[in-house]
Amino acid sequence: MKIKYDREVDILMIELSDEKIDYAEEAGPMIIHFKDNKPVLIEILDASEFLAELTKISMKSTGREAVEVKT
Repeated sequence: MKIKYDREVDILMIELSDEKIDYAEEAGPMIIHFKDNKPVLIEILDASEFLAELTKISMKSTGREAVEVKT
């Protein structure tokens, strides 16, 4: 797995494998690229905002319950 951040466009890229990409789907602030219906690359758009919001939510969370993130 490789993680890259492009500060100029504020995109966090999480590369799960180096397989060729078949197609991509947008899901909220993310673009998920697939090969044979398996995620290959996840791009998080406006990453600094996304991670700031995620940090706020995790700091408010108590215990181990799941917290829903609304986009």
